[in-house]
Amino acid sequence: MPEIIEKVEKLAKEKIARRGIVQEFREFINRGNVVDLSVAFVMGAAFKTVVDSFAGSATQPGILGGLIGAIFGGKQPDFSKKYVSINGSHIELGAFATSAINFILVSLALFVVVKLYNRFRDKDDESAAGEVSTNDLLIEIRDELRAQRGGQQ
Repeated sequence: MPEIIEKVEKLAKEKIARRGIVQEFREFINRGNVVDLSVAFVMGAAFKTVVDSFAGSATQPGILGGLIGAIFGGKQPDFSKKYVSINGSHIELGAFATSAINFILVSLALFVVVKLYNRFRDKDDESAAGEVSTNDLLIEIRDELRAQRGGQQ
């Protein structure tokens, strides 16, 4: 009989442990940081197509790549195919320049987005600072009721 009780207790502990892990996972997923990170990742992937269409990618020159390729000449203005040949070795400067331009454009766009977000967040904080919270109102009501009771007794 004690063996059965021990097995039941062991199973109950395992079930509680599993439920704890599931609960922990739910809390982890429901945190704002994970959701915000997911949204940021999807938005970044979508924004990359816009940057690639402007700055160019490995397969297409883009607007900026096309303009720079036209300046440097060639039938197909593609900046990413520009290279320097030294002793028979090709140094792909064009692909590096395209990647660097993409990086700078994405960094600039993210900087602007973060600056705008911070500006809107600061405005919300300023407007919330002038408002009285529900807790503050409840504390005032409590204090007023205590003062009235104290005055009557």
